[in-house]
Amino acid sequence: MPIHRPAVLEFLHTRRSCPLRTLAAPAPDRAALREMLTAAARSPDHGKLEPWRFVVLERGALDRLADLVRLRGPALGKDAATIDKAANAYLGSPLAVAVIASSKPSEKVPEIEQIYSAGAVCLALVNAVLASGWGAAWMSGWASHDRDFVEQGLGVAPHEQVAGIVHIGTATAAPPERPRPDIDAITEWRAE
Repeated sequence: MPIHRPAVLEFLHTRRSCPLRTLAAPAPDRAALREMLTAAARSPDHGKLEPWRFVVLERGALDRLADLVRLRGPALGKDAATIDKAANAYLGSPLAVAVIASSKPSEKVPEIEQIYSAGAVCLALVNAVLASGWGAAWMSGWASHDRDFVEQGLGVAPHEQVAGIVHIGTATAAPPERPRPDIDAITEWRAE
């Protein structure tokens, strides 16, 4: 008997992120993106701490980040190809949102749970973008883990870190399918 899935579950079973190279302009306008950010902010947040924030990167900011990648790469010993790939991610992206993990002091909620919440926001944003008919790619890379880059380029405070950078635009090609996990191989059922 065929499985009937609600539309939202069917979406989750078939969703695919877009390769960054397949994203092009146009991108959502600010009002549309605000709706997607609002959906992403409904992610699990133990303690209602909002341990994350968004930095929206439009064209000028993306160009500036590409320049900063080219400046920081040699200082970190990165080769030319690695630097070009990272810079081109910003140059080729029509719009991006940096999700910043911003843990709050809490006796009740450990920092790791707050970081997990920021990761959940990244996935929720990708899903909101895809469900809205746009293309999305959740990326990070060496630059997003370089303190000088994230502090200068994204205004990340010393206690913060980049959870992910979600690139957004119009998908110019269908995302390729890839092998998915064998659920039976990674699932253990316990009744007691």
